[in-house]
Amino acid sequence: MRVTRLIVAAGGGGDAVAAAMLDAALYSGGSRAVILTYAWDRLLIDLVPGPRGPANFTGLRPLTRSVQAVPADATPVAPAGSTLPRLAAELPHTFALIDPHHGAEGITRQLEELIQYLEPESIDLLDVGGDILARGDEPTLRSPLADALTLAACCQVNAPVRLLVAGPGLDGELSADDLRNRMGPPVMTLTAEHVEPVSSVLEWHPSEATAMLAATAGGVRGLCEVRDAGLPVPLTDEGPTVHEADLDDALNRNALARAILATETLDEAEQHSREVCGYSEIDYERNKASWLGTQPEQKLDPESALHQLDRFEAEARSRGVTHTTFRRITEALGLGGKQRQDLRALLLSSRPEQYAAPLWHIPSDVSSFV
Repeated sequence: MRVTRLIVAAGGGGDAVAAAMLDAALYSGGSRAVILTYAWDRLLIDLVPGPRGPANFTGLRPLTRSVQAVPADATPVAPAGSTLPRLAAELPHTFALIDPHHGAEGITRQLEELIQYLEPESIDLLDVGGDILARGDEPTLRSPLADALTLAACCQVNAPVRLLVAGPGLDGELSADDLRNRMGPPVMTLTAEHVEPVSSVLEWHPSEATAMLAATAGGVRGLCEVRDAGLPVPLTDEGPTVHEADLDDALNRNALARAILATETLDEAEQHSREVCGYSEIDYERNKASWLGTQPEQKLDPESALHQLDRFEAEARSRGVTHTTFRRITEALGLGGKQRQDLRALLLSSRPEQYAAPLWHIPSDVSSFV
């Protein structure tokens, strides 16, 4: 198989979508890249905490001894879920599955096999937001483990890997100001034209950081509220920029990535995360999944949902918020994952003027939409 590019989606999820965007922006024409990514989706999509491995799918296609592609007809084994088969159906790229259950050493082995198999002309490690450049002790960090594993693996392969950060600060973990001296000047600025190849994906994919990356590339500016905690993320001219960072510097800075270099299991890596960062993001997912499992699933009541939305928007407006994500609205209204698409359809049909694709606009003057 002859492919010219390999892109590693550092944190999985939206990083895989951004990798497809980056492929269109940086490498127009020719064959499409292979995107190596986790199957690690939010609980709105995947009810099972943590990342999925090959055993959690049927219909995978072997690429190498330890790397398998996720084709459009692959199926996650219930109760797990995954966005990867649908990505494979809608985008022309090959999505290869990162299996973190053998630790950083296992991911390194996967990378080495893929590099030998593909002989790529370029290898990019892509992170949206920039938390891959963290030290590990920042109080705003929420999900350092996935990025630390891919960073540790990429630093151990015998091939040049370019580390790219798109949309500094957009993941709500480290601010653009915090990241400025940890990366170089922009190598490019994304535009609406670069977003177009993934625009259909952004209509359903739950990634908030990549949604904001796409929105800022299309010119949206303001303050976006995200996640269940309602984190405020500025949408500025820095939002659509892509920067290169030094891979070795990132490893030397990232205490968690250094600690997990020789890990052979995900459990080992997770324990290092508890020791270095004070927590494991999978523990957070376990706790949240347990709580969600106690909540009754109810049918969406349109009138009640719109009333709750009005109240949420009024409160958000008082905080200076101009935009939010559909995930944030879903969680703020206390709705379950199965109600997310119903809520989205309701909002788009009842208030289409507030859709600032792929975000939701909260007008400063509510009377203008009455």
